[in-house]
Order: sequence, then structure tokens, then C-alpha cells
Amino acid sequence: MTPVTVIRGSGPIILGQPHSGTYVPEDIRADLNTLGQELSDTDWHVPALYDGLLEGATIVRANFSRYVIDANRDPSGKSLYPGQNTTELVPLTTFDGAPIWTRPPSAGSIAHRLAAFHQAYHAVLEAEVKRVRAEHGIAVLYDCHSIRSCIPHLFDGDLPDFNIGDNGGTTCHSAITEAVARVCADAEGYSHVVNGRFKGGWTTRHYGRPKENIHAIQMELAQRNYLREEVHPFRYDPEQSAKLREVLRDVLKAIQHTINTDLRSLKQ
Repeated sequence: MTPVTVIRGSGPIILGQPHSGTYVPEDIRADLNTLGQELSDTDWHVPALYDGLLEGATIVRANFSRYVIDANRDPSGKSLYPGQNTTELVPLTTFDGAPIWTRPPSAGSIAHRLAAFHQAYHAVLEAEVKRVRAEHGIAVLYDCHSIRSCIPHLFDGDLPDFNIGDNGGTTCHSAITEAVARVCADAEGYSHVVNGRFKGGWTTRHYGRPKENIHAIQMELAQRNYLREEVHPFRYDPEQSAKLREVLRDVLKAIQHTINTDLRSLKQ
């Protein structure tokens, strides 16, 4: 299996999907324990959630599991959230802190995965960002994520439904964040937060350079809103998903509108 899938669109918005993949090479799978082989921390069904929501969007999707290597972590291994529980570049545990390996990956194995998977994903993503900015004068990377709604090891209580991150206003123009937050605030029956527990991962922080007309924003979704259950087998709920997809469609349209209006001068 190729490590990355690219669906090239004609518009200025790129949908990054770094955590929805489930591919694990057999030699790596052999070292995962029974729990690890469940791949429980996958961003389940994210491609289905966003499929067809915005005409012209480019999609860059990692096909490999985050247990192989996490495409949304700093390749140096530096923590995104110092002092808080999180998982590593190559996770050693689940989000609950439970071990996933019978034999932890060696330094050599991690270096191989970094080149074969992490760097492969970002080489493609960087190329698409450059292409889109060259064509439109501006690029907006919208990083698509989801996570279980309740993980005491990572955060207190239940996660809000929509978790918007721009790393404290540094990775995209404020008009983009405001547009996304406005749609989420108006969505009946849903909650949202901006720069709460999840402020944007390495992808958002690495690519978001508003002064260069490259904007990045992360959306972390609580999985209770589109899964039948947040445990194995993580089944997709079509009815709940349909409602959620309407909000996500409005989010992406709001970003598109913001590009065409509030940010028009920035594209010159």
C-alpha cells in the first residue's frame, strides 16, 4: 500500500487527514500486542465524514496507522504539550496510557518509519500546499481529526463536540478561526471550544504561516457524534453522521467565503 493518498482539487483549501489510516506493515504488526492491534486511537471514518463536502478541495491522507508513526508529531520527538499526557512520535501506549507493544520499536526502526512514512506524508502535503498557494495566492490547510469523547488520561470530563485549534491565533488569520467558530456556535445541539485541550498539532504549527499566505487550522471532533460506539469495532453511524456532515459542510463553506471576501487582499 502506498503511504499517502492525494486527491488533487482545484480550490484553495486542503484537507489534511493524518490519522485515519489503518495500514500496518506485517513486521511492525508482529510487535504490537493484542490491544495495539485494535488500533483504537485511529481517527475512525474521518474520510467518510468529509467526503464530497467541498467541491475543489484537495485531500492529503496518510494511509498508515498512527501506531506505525504519528504524522502529526514533531519529527524531532519534541512534545506538543509539555507537562501534559500525550503520545510520542511512535506511540508506546494508547491514549489511556496502556502499552501497545510486545517489543518497543528500536531507534533504527523509528528512523526507518520516519523516512518511509512521516517524511513521505509531509513531502506530499508540502508540495500540495506550495501548489495551491502558487495557483491561488493563498492556501488554507484544514487538518481533520477526531478522538474519543472521554479520555481521563488526556483531559478532564467530556470533550466539546468541535475543538478548533490555531495555536493561540498564530497559524491562521483570525477571520478564518472566527468563521469556523461562528458556524460551530450556531450549530444547534453541539458545543465548541477554540484552543482548548487541542490547540493544533505539529502539522498546524509547522505549516501555518499567515504572513506567507499559508493558513492552517485544526478541527478535532468528538467521536460520540458520528460513531455507534466509541469502542471496538468503532462502527459508523449514518444518521448521526449526516447531521454532523451538514455542520462540517457549513464550516468548509465559511472558510471558502472568508478566503473570497475577508482575505481577498491577502492573495494579491
